[in-house]
Amino acid sequence: MAELLSFLFSNGFLLLISFIVGLFLLDFVKSRKNGSQFPPGPRGVPFLGNILQMDFTNPTETLRQLREEFGDIFSLQSFGNKIVVLNGFEVMKEVLINRLEDIADRPRFPIYEKLGYVGDTKGIILARYGSSWKEQRRFTLTTLKNFGMGKKSLEETVTEEAQCLCSAFKSQKDQFDPHFLINNAVSNIICSIAFGNRFDYNDAKFQLLLRLSDAALKGKSGVLGQILNEFPLLMKVPWLVNHVMQSERETIEFLKEIVSEHKKIWNPNNVRDFIDAFLMEMEKVKGDSSCSFNEGNLLLTTYDLFTAGSETTSTTLRWALLYMILYPGVQSKVQEEIDQVIGRERKPTMGDVLQMPYTNAVIHEVQRCGAIVPCSVPHMTYRDMEIKGYIIPKGTTVLANLSSVLKDQQVWEKPFQFYPKHFLDENGKFIKREAFIPFSAGRRVCVGEQLARMELFLFFTTLLQQLTFEIPSDQPRPREDPVYMLLLSPQPYNIRVFARG
Repeated sequence: MAELLSFLFSNGFLLLISFIVGLFLLDFVKSRKNGSQFPPGPRGVPFLGNILQMDFTNPTETLRQLREEFGDIFSLQSFGNKIVVLNGFEVMKEVLINRLEDIADRPRFPIYEKLGYVGDTKGIILARYGSSWKEQRRFTLTTLKNFGMGKKSLEETVTEEAQCLCSAFKSQKDQFDPHFLINNAVSNIICSIAFGNRFDYNDAKFQLLLRLSDAALKGKSGVLGQILNEFPLLMKVPWLVNHVMQSERETIEFLKEIVSEHKKIWNPNNVRDFIDAFLMEMEKVKGDSSCSFNEGNLLLTTYDLFTAGSETTSTTLRWALLYMILYPGVQSKVQEEIDQVIGRERKPTMGDVLQMPYTNAVIHEVQRCGAIVPCSVPHMTYRDMEIKGYIIPKGTTVLANLSSVLKDQQVWEKPFQFYPKHFLDENGKFIKREAFIPFSAGRRVCVGEQLARMELFLFFTTLLQQLTFEIPSDQPRPREDPVYMLLLSPQPYNIRVFARG
């Protein structure tokens, strides 16, 4: 043993060189395995791949630069694994819409397995493509519709919540950050559907939940989350896992309490909300272990609804108010249209959309310019796929760079500017744009798209009907560049509000 140790120490430099050569050889073998028809990409360093080349504070800019060099379809390496990035409207249309099943799968996310996302118990967002996912998605869509999505009843709920938000804004005596007031209002809509009740804006427990949800986004958005996904063994390091996942774990624990309370008083003759409806399905299939209606999916699907139904819409509304204070001329034109079509007294309805082309265009431009879900959730090829002469093997992780479509220079007149005329014709009428896909497209299109559209229109028009928003006189002009936290969020900013006469 002593002789072996002596040999190892005396030949340490040789061993280090051998290790480095081994990494290069492994990297070379994996590259050869992908074949000559695999999409090109930047040369990575052995083992780490292209991780060091990514700007995790602004990954969309890194992807934009790589697209200029390698084209609309390129590949990246992440710790030895290949990721294909799709860019531009033509490629996205071909893959997400015309070949929608080919990339309908999801890759594995080991960090979520710590939270209970295992096997067929993965909710709807992260679930693998198959019968379990189809069953959960179909149930979720049906239940959302049963509880008002697209109906007058839910429209009235959103309008009333928008009135509450206006009152909360009016109560602010000075400048303030609208972040958590908006979060609270928007979250109350999905809470009314999922939990059966809304929360007061001063509810300390609910405010904690909103802050946990916000912290969870920050925790997962950096390189540490990527490292944990690639090296699950590192999850045995408690402080590392806690740094990335603690806020998300506490959010799920909060939802567990709500589910537990529902189970105690559940009445099959009085289905009040999404959780009750799920419990009803569980009762129907009791004893069938092959069915996806189980305790795990109840919790995780509810969690998916809460997070997706809260963060995306509230972030979009924060972008909307930011653009209104940055472009007061746009704000004035929206208010003029509101006054002409709705007036100051009547509450807005979804029926007003068709008579309000400019307001509709502004809302669409907020979504396009904000591009808050830049790459959606990673896809995975369900089968071997050929696209534009490239072969992408089954099981390959694919990033659909939605930001590259929403800001495609071949499609939009001013892709990097806030320009509502993108959605207006020469006569001022609203026009649909095929490249407008903020909710993604295909099999994995956002399940709550219809709800989000309703919320954005009713919240936005109600706020601008009653209030005018300005930059505080003692504050500099807010920045338009985003903060990356999985979503693209606006930089923190303060506003002042004035009630319209």
